[in-house]
Amino acid sequence: MPGKRPAKKSPVPEEESPGPKKIKVCHSSHRTQPGLVLTLGQGDVGQLGLGEDVMERKKPALVTLPEMMVQVEAGGMHTVCLSQTGKIYTFGCNDEGALGRDTSAEGSETTPGVVELQEKVVQVSAGDSHTAALTEDGRVFVWGSFRDNNGVIGLLEPMKTSSVPVQLQLSAPVVKIDAFCGAYFTFAVTEEGHIYGFGLSNYHQLGTQGTEPCFSPQNLTCFKNSTKSWVGFSGGQHHTVCVDSEGKAYSLGRAEYGRLGLGAGAEEKSTPTVIPELPSISSVACGASVGYAVSSDGE
Repeated sequence: MPGKRPAKKSPVPEEESPGPKKIKVCHSSHRTQPGLVLTLGQGDVGQLGLGEDVMERKKPALVTLPEMMVQVEAGGMHTVCLSQTGKIYTFGCNDEGALGRDTSAEGSETTPGVVELQEKVVQVSAGDSHTAALTEDGRVFVWGSFRDNNGVIGLLEPMKTSSVPVQLQLSAPVVKIDAFCGAYFTFAVTEEGHIYGFGLSNYHQLGTQGTEPCFSPQNLTCFKNSTKSWVGFSGGQHHTVCVDSEGKAYSLGRAEYGRLGLGAGAEEKSTPTVIPELPSISSVACGASVGYAVSSDGE
């Protein structure tokens, strides 16, 4: 019979180091059934992922991808796919770096290619010419560029785009919720419920008092309210719609064409404003100049 192992000595307690707390993000994509990707519509810059010869599809066509996907996001002229293993595949227009990968080979932007990011990604979001990714450990990476009516304005620095993922410098990890891209701006929600935003805010769509673009994430104080937490955001071209934990929907930003849902004669808003006459809301979404809300009972 083997001899008894000697009893282990109790280690001398050491003073705990104040190292970073490890966290693991749980995102709704984890509960999504992996599947195939089908695309249709206009494909003149490769946003359908079907190759450089396909300019348009009127019926859904299967995109060739190496694994099953759990999330797909359509940007202005590019598409972002997230696989069940946490890898990102992109295709479409890469003029300002929205694909986050090298497309110097002719036609390589018109078919799916992987974004080189070592971290496991749990959620992606696509803007007009930029992309954001949330990793399992709560970090946010972005690439591409923001734009305004005059063209490129830059991403994290004025007039400077990024063709590869760059980590956002936030004071707290982004967990449990999301990173949300509008056309030219991005929101992120931290574990403590703080809302950060950066990008174009020429109509106060970020909730800033001024209208200058923000090239670094700003802690947006207009969203601070101790009675509720924010569970969903969606950005259009110049407006934002959001929903809180109590099922109330809010809007802010540009008001023309009724996109805020606040009635005729509404003016632009720099703070979240309750959208009246809505039932309890579970999710919201924006088009360029429209807003949508889904009620808790599915309407």
